[in-house]
Amino acid sequence: MYASEFTVHKYLLFLFLIISSRCWAVDPFEDFHEYGQLSDEEIHELHKGEMLYGDTEFGLILSKGNTNSTSFKFRGNLYQDFENWRNQFKLDTLYKRDQNDDTGQTDVTADRIFVSAQGNYKVGVKNSSFFIYGDYEEDKFSGLDYKSTLATGYGARVYQGVKNKVDIDIGPGLYRSVADDETEVVDEDENQTGYLVRIAMQWERLVSKRTRFNQDVSIEQSLSGLNSRLKSETALISQVIGAVSLKFAYMYRYNSKPEDDNLKYDSELSATLVYSF
Repeated sequence: MYASEFTVHKYLLFLFLIISSRCWAVDPFEDFHEYGQLSDEEIHELHKGEMLYGDTEFGLILSKGNTNSTSFKFRGNLYQDFENWRNQFKLDTLYKRDQNDDTGQTDVTADRIFVSAQGNYKVGVKNSSFFIYGDYEEDKFSGLDYKSTLATGYGARVYQGVKNKVDIDIGPGLYRSVADDETEVVDEDENQTGYLVRIAMQWERLVSKRTRFNQDVSIEQSLSGLNSRLKSETALISQVIGAVSLKFAYMYRYNSKPEDDNLKYDSELSATLVYSF
């Protein structure tokens, strides 16, 4: 099952690459937003010394009639850029309610919150740094109370072109998960702690002066026989007007040892509005 899903994801990535190379060759806009007009490095330089800058992402779907459901998605991607440190903070939430056709009641079918923080200490080599990373996730339908990761290591830009750049972080870390049991005493064996290696890649391609393609992948390979995880987001972001952009994204998550007989993978296709400041 994982192999087939991974193949689908590769085909989606290939489709995005074709789109990025052949579409939006002519741009009718003149007042471009920072997303397309400036590279990430130029944006960081422009906001250097500011307390916070970045973007927020909103998505809301209300369905009434034959299907009654409510879905809400919010994400934040915030930065700080100082002389020696560049910090990044992420927030990702998803909430969904669906009406049960059998009972007529409305049930929560998705409730997840993920937060992460990464600090990069700049070294003498351009676009290189030592980093420390931490995340925390609560998902009511994962079978866990929470899970978290702490990692440290080295990051560098491995490719820099006119329209493309690729950054990679790699380093060792710790993984911690706590089982969810509200009615019974949790067995200590169900709470797990182990070592891992974390690898993260960020690829950005400028498609046009107002459109960019992003591919973010993080892999946490367990060294203690626990679950290994992969998270991938493939996104196309295009400026609409002013500071508002439209984002189409495909999110893929893989867990080698899921809890409560859950599937090893899940995916999410979304279209959201992004506001930058």
